Amino acid sequence: MTTTEYIPSHWEAVELGAINVYKSANINPANFPNEVFELYSVPTFPTGKPELVAGKDIGSTKQFVKPGDVLLCKINPRINRVWKVNEIGEYRQIASSEWIVVRQPNFDARFLRYFFSHPSFRSLLCSDVSGVGGSLTRARPKIVTTYKVPVAPLPEQKQIAATLDQLLARVEAIKIRLDAIPALLKRFRQSVLAAAVSGRLTEEWRGHSNYEESAFDENWKWEGVPAGWAVKLYPDLVDSRLGKMLDKAKNSGISTSYLGNINVRWFSFNLEKLQDIRVTENEIHELAVQPGDVLICEGGEPGRAAIWQITNDKPIVFQKALHRARVGTEIVPEWLVFNLKNDADSNRLEQLFTGTTIKHLTGKALKKYPIRVPPKNEQTQIVHRVEQLFAFADQIEQRLAAARGRVEHLTQ
Repeated sequence: MTTTEYIPSHWEAVELGAINVYKSANINPANFPNEVFELYSVPTFPTGKPELVAGKDIGSTKQFVKPGDVLLCKINPRINRVWKVNEIGEYRQIASSEWIVVRQPNFDARFLRYFFSHPSFRSLLCSDVSGVGGSLTRARPKIVTTYKVPVAPLPEQKQIAATLDQLLARVEAIKIRLDAIPALLKRFRQSVLAAAVSGRLTEEWRGHSNYEESAFDENWKWEGVPAGWAVKLYPDLVDSRLGKMLDKAKNSGISTSYLGNINVRWFSFNLEKLQDIRVTENEIHELAVQPGDVLICEGGEPGRAAIWQITNDKPIVFQKALHRARVGTEIVPEWLVFNLKNDADSNRLEQLFTGTTIKHLTGKALKKYPIRVPPKNEQTQIVHRVEQLFAFADQIEQRLAAARGRVEHLTQ
């Protein structure tokens, strides 16, 4: 069998069994209970670092390995598990029996490791396994010995391996940088909301940066309130109520879809798993959500909120795990959600929670929730700016997803 159809003319293709000089040598570490071994085990893959384990803590026979050996995992070969044994330290090196050990001192071990990780070899390894159809498949070592391996001149092997080392190190560096971006975007969004609800985002638009003290500054960690803004409590700004208690034994009426806290995300709804509840016509009138309603989680993640913006063909109600807040004339729905999200991110909202292990944001607690209230035209300006900045962050996330997809293909 071969994976070497397109090798250069000055290379050779030989069977793996013909070049592998490894001779099995086993040890039972339990016979050396106080000795520490450098153990290459399958579960620690892909750290690239062996475990240092005392013999008394190793429960089965292992095989001796040495620096330069290449380890090819037999278990579930679709998972690309290949290791090169490191330079020896002060401990004897051993490996799980689940590794096929390949030793060839006249090869660059890195060259072999990269070849064994190549998709063509991986496909070949997966094409003839034992345990097909089960949850665990294994490559068959006797079959693997018949697979062809490319043999390049040793200087060329070293050059290929060195080049791949450099390129893949750059790929890993790119991955690390890309992986850091989501946290940066999260902090960016949090900073935008903090600037929005405090008034800093519109200081220039407002024409001044004057702030006045408030009775809520200490508890809510406010640095004053912009002059011209008011401070009001939640019940002064919204008409709020909890939804329908779920009780199949007592509920009666028309089967109607309902929202639970599982359906409410921050700023959006997941409507894939809507369930039904029986409600009377009067309850439908009282509990049906309307565009502009803010749904706030009472439990789960207390305070998580989104604005309902869907015009329904059929009524949708909400259960008791949610508060429905209908804003009055002094604030827009977005302003309420911005404040809730900002206070949740900063953990300030927690001072309203009840319960020790399971937290709740009750209606009684919400009555104590203070909200800084800008003039309506400034709220509109703030909402516009936040949406623009969030859309910018969304665009970066889309580009990030595309970049990650390209980087994932770079290695192969």
